[in-house]
Parts: sequence; C-alpha cells; structure tokens
Amino acid sequence: MLELKTTITAQKNNLQELQRLLETELHLISSRDAEALISLLSTKEALLATIQEQDLVISKIYNNATQELKDDNDITSLFNDAKELVSQCKFRTQINQTAVEQGQLRLEHLRSLLIESRAKESMTYDKSGKTRGGSATGGISA
Repeated sequence: MLELKTTITAQKNNLQELQRLLETELHLISSRDAEALISLLSTKEALLATIQEQDLVISKIYNNATQELKDDNDITSLFNDAKELVSQCKFRTQINQTAVEQGQLRLEHLRSLLIESRAKESMTYDKSGKTRGGSATGGISA
C-alpha cells in the first residue's frame, strides 16, 4: 500500500511541475522569447517522458494490488487528485495551442501587410497611364 501511495504522490508532483511549465510556456509564447521557449520545451519533453514511465510503474503496482487496496479511500483520493491535475494540464495545453495559433495568424497578417506595402512602393504606370505593380524595367525586350 505504501509503495502505491508513494508512486501516485510522485506522479502528482510531476503533474504539478507540468502545470508550472505550461504556465511558463504560455508566458514565453506571449512574450515571443524563442530561445527560452525551446529550452522549456526540452525540459517539458523530459518531464512528459518521466510521467509516462511513472504511469507504467503505477499500472504494474495497481494491477498486482489486492481489491482491498484498490478500494482504499486514500488510494482513490490520490487517483482522483491526479486525474484532476491531468485535466487541468490538458486545458492549459489547449490554451497554449490557441495562443500559438493566434500568434501565427498575426504573423501571417503582418507578412501580408509587408508584401502589400512593397507592391505599392513598386507601383508604376504603363503607356496608357494605368497603374501596374512590379519593376519599371519588367517586360522590356531588346
């Protein structure tokens, strides 16, 4: 029983650390600090691997446990707490995903504005006096 409690408690600590990383990740996404974000992502990746390994350990211990141990209130409470942390992490991940998508949309909009601005700067006139985009030397042949 003590071994199962210890492993679930360790998993809860891992999940709480993941929550903190996800909060930091959102801040770094908002501030567009790419170098710090890449560093954080490698830390997050290692933590997710640890969480996955811990899940396997918990699964083995739980499957070998007696029904009495599985029904213990402390064990049930620890599992419920861990499940709640998982759902909070999923929610924070969705928020971060939305923030990244919005950032990409803003960058695409800025790119379009820059391209449009360049096109206006290179505006020329043809023989009939109509505006035409592109360089003044385009289309001339010898």
